[in-house]
Parts: sequence; structure tokens; C-alpha cells
Amino acid sequence: MLRCSINSTKRLAARTSTGASQLAVKATAAAGFSSQSGRHVQLKNASASSTIRQYSTRSTVIQLLNNIGSKREVEQYLKYFTSVSSQQFAVIKVGGAIITQHLDELASCLAFLYHVGLYPIVLHGTGPQINELLEAEGVEPQYEDGIRITDEKTMTVVRKCFLEQNLKLVTRLEEMGVHARPITAGVFSASYLDQDKYKLVGKINGVNKSPIEASIQAGALPILTSLAETPSGQILNVNADVAAGELARVFEPLKIVYLNEKGGIINGNTGEKISVINLDEEFEDLMKESWVKYGTKLKIKEIRDLLMHLPRSSSVAIINVDDLQKELFTDSGAGTLIRRGYRLLTRNSLAEFSEPELLRRALQRDPQIVSGNTSVASYLRELETSTFKSYGDEPLEVLAIVKDATPATGNVAVLDKFLASKAGWLNNVSDNIFTAVKKDYSSLQWVVREDDANANWYFAKADGSYNKHGHILYWFGVEDPKAVTELIANFEAKYSKVPKTAQATEDFSSVFQVKQQTRTFSTKSKFGVRSFSTSARAFDAANTNLPRREGTNSQKSRVALIGARGYTGQNLISMINEHPYLELSHVSSRELEGQRLEGYTKAEIIYSNLQFEDIKKLEERNEVDMWVMALPNGVCKPFVEAIETANGAKKSKIIDLSADYRFDTTGEWTYGLPELTSREAISQARKISNPGCYATGAQVAIKPLVPYIGGGVPSIFGVSGYSGAGTKPSPKNDIKFLSNNLIPYSLTDHIHEREISVQLGTEVAFSPHVAQWFQGISHTINIPLKEPLTSRDIRNIYQETYQDEQLIQVSGEAPLVKDISGKHGVVVGGFAVNSKQNRVVVVATIDNLLKGAATQCLQNINLALGYGEYEGIPDDVEIRG
Repeated sequence: MLRCSINSTKRLAARTSTGASQLAVKATAAAGFSSQSGRHVQLKNASASSTIRQYSTRSTVIQLLNNIGSKREVEQYLKYFTSVSSQQFAVIKVGGAIITQHLDELASCLAFLYHVGLYPIVLHGTGPQINELLEAEGVEPQYEDGIRITDEKTMTVVRKCFLEQNLKLVTRLEEMGVHARPITAGVFSASYLDQDKYKLVGKINGVNKSPIEASIQAGALPILTSLAETPSGQILNVNADVAAGELARVFEPLKIVYLNEKGGIINGNTGEKISVINLDEEFEDLMKESWVKYGTKLKIKEIRDLLMHLPRSSSVAIINVDDLQKELFTDSGAGTLIRRGYRLLTRNSLAEFSEPELLRRALQRDPQIVSGNTSVASYLRELETSTFKSYGDEPLEVLAIVKDATPATGNVAVLDKFLASKAGWLNNVSDNIFTAVKKDYSSLQWVVREDDANANWYFAKADGSYNKHGHILYWFGVEDPKAVTELIANFEAKYSKVPKTAQATEDFSSVFQVKQQTRTFSTKSKFGVRSFSTSARAFDAANTNLPRREGTNSQKSRVALIGARGYTGQNLISMINEHPYLELSHVSSRELEGQRLEGYTKAEIIYSNLQFEDIKKLEERNEVDMWVMALPNGVCKPFVEAIETANGAKKSKIIDLSADYRFDTTGEWTYGLPELTSREAISQARKISNPGCYATGAQVAIKPLVPYIGGGVPSIFGVSGYSGAGTKPSPKNDIKFLSNNLIPYSLTDHIHEREISVQLGTEVAFSPHVAQWFQGISHTINIPLKEPLTSRDIRNIYQETYQDEQLIQVSGEAPLVKDISGKHGVVVGGFAVNSKQNRVVVVATIDNLLKGAATQCLQNINLALGYGEYEGIPDDVEIRG
């Protein structure tokens, strides 16, 4: 019998009545191209720059993608696909019949991908029409063991057909505004499979990546034929499926897609399309099925052999051309998804976890633990005294913990934790785990926060739900209305007493994070969904993979900036000017005293030169809500003492941008790097030390690998633009001296070296340099590894760590400093692993004036004053590759 995903995992729920291929045609039309009569129609505004046109086209395509999936899904998959280098996105094998019969649909789908910046490697066959052409030439097709015998006359026709099909597809793509490049030779090298038996049929023994990489580098989709060559130049015919597999072995793409007419593998017993096959869990049982024979059995075996040579994150999709977007960009998918997966394991005690560290790592995804409201140790102690059953794949990408039913839970079992990594969601492990849970429990209840990004997914798994107090109670298998009433009563009793500010810390199910919504009570029946509610469901606002750290404060706050002359001060002033709640009350600069503050439009502000007594009086009169110290190192302390010694309630808060309090041991100062330290601690702190620019970029780049460091210390080669040297004249900000130059300085014991080491809890070596550009930092970091890891493994670790961070992006390629200048975040990428797999090179870029200083300061201000964390901060960081 087939296991969970074949029997009951369904990724085929219709999202929209509009077909994906129709949307693709709309996208190409919106981009300014017409498909009528094969004519290429230019945009009306021909003078618009290509950059604006590309941005507009991408935005239009993404909007159309939202019609086949939620915004969360589209953003999630785009981020996932662009996290690797361009050539590692996907290999798509196209049957020749599709080019002949569905050319427009195929070209539109490929145009869709192209316009969102994705470059699949497309390889096509010749299709069934080849037999007609052979017969027209008087050649009778001959086969041996299912392989076409290809003599010289047959090869002449085959090659001609390949070239015609290739040109047809490339031409259609170009008509749709897609830059495509025909690659009909020079990729596959081969030897004769059996020259006497099959004639000019080849066995691939090498793949030349250069033509493909050059095409993508030039911004063109590579369109390949499955023709190979011997070392002497003889053209050989090779199986297109085999050729696609060889490409996949070399490029290790996230997706290998086979486009066929059936759109997937059909279960011979039920007649239904199989949604997911997890080979590690299901292969042996699948091979025993009576309907798995002949070509189907061979296809599954070949795919298994291919995936065994690829990272586990790779998968094969067999789909119809009309469903390409739905398969790639939605959780439900469309065809048959085949992946290695892992065997699913169940455990009934902590002692059964052979690798406790994996369990601890999985529990660290729990929002309650991330926020600091509870700890892994305390939850494990709770499990020791509980009766539970856990479900998970081998690496615990998804962990579910179900506690047994008790009278206190209405005699219905409780899904206490459901913790999935990004890879767990993207690879449908979450579906498999939930299906396994549902097999064992005829009834179940669980609670999620209201703004959870996956609320739609949970609703689809439930028979009913009840929404109130910022949380949603879900259940299935509870038919008795009295039992449902008891569940709701227990839920009400628990959550009606919880203050809104404390709801995030409650742990009835503590499974997820979420956002307020109107009251809803709904159930499902065989006749559909019956809803008892005063308003419709409104999950769309939660469909994002970014954290919704909404603020509780809507009152104006007054900011006093001490040391406003420098670059950081000027950037912060500009951001406060755009902030809906912050207002400058004072700006202090000895050099600019008496001058008008330029660029601030909320009020007329005159620079002052605040003395310690002035600061003391302002604090006593409660005229400042937030003090920001933008002063050189070693200068801040007297100003802080003036605030601290003032009479009164001391309602204000302080942020210091210097290094003076980054090594505080008194507990009075909180280190303010929100992505790596506790946001809860920052929000409750009165005094916050803003991290250094170099230190922020380096910590973000190293932190996810701290548990894996061994055999040495990370070495950081940091290069900053000269704005990092401040406004006081020196060789490090002398443009003439920097021209065609790179200045190393403070090569040992730099203060940022100490800061990084202290915060990470591991020693690092840091060598800073100044370059001739104005702003932006590039870090190249060598990290020794204590255990072998692949580049893909490491990238997955970073993606999981930062998947919910708006200001941190993970790229498959090394980021460039020119792309981060003027942007408000950090980009981490590269992940180059040496041949011994004991060292990785990670590259990080950050704008030293923004996320390295002013932007981070504003994050801390927002958290400390109760505003949304990203209030006033543009989400403008995009990744390359």
C-alpha cells in the first residue's frame, strides 16, 4: 500500500479558474508584446529606459502570479529560486510534441519565468513528428530495445528536425520580448552506445557548461537540443531525458522539470494523478504496485538514480505545460513532484531521539523560544512529564508534537508544536507529517496566532475553526456539537483572560505567530463550508513570509539627536523626516550651532550646542522621549550621566551609536542587533548600544555557522567606503590619496574584532581596509568547518535562519558592494566550499551608514518606543542570482 503522500497528500486544489498559460499570455501582453500574427510590437513609450521597463514587467508578472497562488507563496518561492546562482534554478526538458502543438503556451510560460529574473536551462526533443518526416524521406523508422536506430540518412532528418524545432521556439520567445539563445552543439560529448547495433546513437560522457553559462550571463535563456558529439566531431543522437539528467548532475538545480501531455504520473488503480512521491519513504512499496511497470517503472527508477546524485533540496516535477507556474510557485503544485525526502519517524519519549541536538535545533524555530518567552530546556522538562507522540523526518526539517487527550482538553488530542523549516515547507514535508498525524488521530485540535503566514494551509487541514482574541482554534474529527462547544469554551477561558500584549507568550499550542482579525466560527461538512461569523475570513493580509512585528504605539515621540553633523546623523534625520510618528525636538552640533537644519520638513529646527546642564533640564521637563548619541568613541559617557542624574521619572530612552557601551557588563545596556539578539529585550530596554557597521555585517554572515566552526577561527577581510572614516579629514577619507588605492589599517585588535568575538561567543580575526568608494562594506570571510558541509547545505542553513528577516537577504552568488550602497539591509552569499569541505567562504555586503548605523538605530527606536519594527524603513534590498 502506498504511504501518506500518495494516498492522501493533495497538492492539486484549484487556486483560480484562470489557467496559468492564460496568465502567462496576459503577462507578455502587459509587458508590451503582442502574440498576434507573430509580430513584435514595441511599447508605446519607446523612450522609457530598459531598467524601468524591466521593473514594470517584473511587477506585472508578479501581480499575475498572485492570481495562481497567495502573495506569501509567490514571494517565498521567488526568494527560494533566486537564492542560488542563475544556472541552478531549473532544467526543463520539453518534449518535441509540445513545441509542435503547444508552442504559444510553452513560450508564454518561459517568458513568465524570464520576466521575474529566472533563467531555466531548456532542453527539447524532436517529438513524434520525426517519424512522419522520415517516412516522407522514404526512411522506415527502426527500433531496437526501444532505442531508435539512427543511420546517416536518419541522422540527416533528425538533425534537421532538431534545428527547426529549436529555431521555432527561440523565434517565438524573441517575439515575446525574451532574449533566447539557440545552443545546438558543443554541450554534450559522447561515445557510441553500440555503433554496430544502434549506429549514430550516443552515450553522454561529458557536459560542457560554458555555452550555457555564457548565455545566462548575457541575459538569454539557453535553448538546447539533445544532440551530442564525439571527440572527432561526429554528431550522435542521445535520449532527451538522459541528456536532461546529465545537465542536472552538472548544474545541481533546485528543480528538474519534465513537460509531458499527461501532466504527471497516474495511479493505475485510482486513475488519479499522484501529487507527491517521497522516494526514501515510498520507493520500495511503489515498486510493488501492480500498475507500476514498463515505462512507468523505468521512469521512476531513472529519476531515483538521478536524485541520488543531487542534493536533497533538488526535486523532479512531471507536469503539463499549462501548469508550469502553478507547480513552481504554489504549495498545492499541479503535477507529480518527486523528491528523495526522508523517512518519517515517530517517537514517544525523549530517549528515542538518537540525536538530541537535532531536536533542540528544531525547537529553536518555536516563536516562543525565539522571543525568549521560554527556553528549549524548559520545554524539554515539560515533555519529560507528558504523554506525547512526535513526528518528523530524519533531519527534523519538520517536527510535530501531539499531546494525548485529557478531560482538560475536552478529550481531544492537542497538536502542541508544528515547527517547519523553510525547506520543510518548500519540499512539502509539512504535508507528509500532517498526513501521518491524521492517520494516527481521528480527532485533533490546535491553536495558531491570527496573523500566521500559513493560516490558509491550516484552515485547509481542519474541519472547523473559531477565531477570537487574536488566535484561531482549529480542529478536525470532532462531530458532536457539544464537543465543539466544549473546545471553544476551553479556548475562550484560556485566551479571553490574556492581555493582548501578553498573547504572544501564551503556549496553549504556541505553534505559530500571527495578527488580529475579526471573530469567525466555521465548520466544514461534505456539503462544503458553513460559516457562523460576523465577517469574512481575511487571511490575505497575512500572506507574507516576513514577520509582522506590528507596533502597539500610535502616539508621536520626540527625538533629540546629539552629534548631528556626521553622515550617520544626517541619514537618521532623513529617515525621521519620513517616519509617521517620530519628530525631532533637538539637534545638537557644536560646529553647526545657530544654523537651520536642512532637509527636515516637519518643523523648523535650529542646531543647538547642548551642554550637560541643558540635557539635564530637558530630561527633567520630560521634553525628550528618545536620546540618540551620534558621537565619536569615548565622548558619550558625560551626556548619559547628565540624563541619568536628572531629577524626575526618567521616562526617556537612550541609544548610543558609538562603541562606548557595546561591552557593558552591568546589565544596564542592551546590544541592539534585532536579527540576532532578543527583540523583546530591546523593546524593554531603557539604554541600547547600537552595533558597529563592520560588526553587524560580520555577525550576520557568521552567526548561522557558529555551531559548525572548528579547526581555527573565522578570518574577516573587510573593506569599507571612505564615509566610514567620518568627516574629520584624514588619509582614510582623502579622495586623492584613495584613488587607485586600498588602505589597510588596525590589522589586529580592532575594536570591531573584539565586538564580533564577544557577541558571537567565538574568536575571529578581522582586517579592515578603506577603498575609494563612498559608502558600503564588503566582507569576505573564511570560516573553518568542523564537519563536511556542501555549499547547498550551508545556503539552506542561512535561508532557514534568515527566512523571516526583512532586512537580511540570502543570495546564491557573492553580493556586490555597489548593489548595497544606499540600501537598508544586509546581503549574504557566495558560500564557496573548498574541495575538502572543511572551509567555506561567505561574502556579506552592508551599507555602513544605513543598516550599519542609521537604519539599525531606527529599528531599535521603533522597538523601544513600541512602533512597528520597520516603520519608516524602506524594504529595498534585492538579491543577485
